[in-house]
Amino acid sequence: SEKLYTASPGLVNGLQARTFGVWTLLSSVIRCLCAIDIRNRTLYYITLFTFFLALLHFLSEVFIYHTAALTIGVMAPLMVASFSILGMLIGLQYLEVEALSQNKKKN
Repeated sequence: SEKLYTASPGLVNGLQARTFGVWTLLSSVIRCLCAIDIRNRTLYYITLFTFFLALLHFLSEVFIYHTAALTIGVMAPLMVASFSILGMLIGLQYLEVEALSQNKKKN
């Protein structure tokens, strides 16, 4: 939290920092599970949603709440979330094509 919320560090306490840490851990577990079972559509959508939540969180902290400044500590997660969303949206098209081809094989 000390590297992220540099604009107003007094507004962030230990409880908020620990909650953010647990949320980050949960997101990483979901993302790893998706990497293991990438064809699981439900898990894929949940993983995509975690990146949207991360992007929304960091953008709101910078532009709405003004608790974070656009430093490398904030820019890195913004870029990772943005590129991951883009990659997953592109990958979603391949999952849909693969699902359609598997349905044709069954019929």
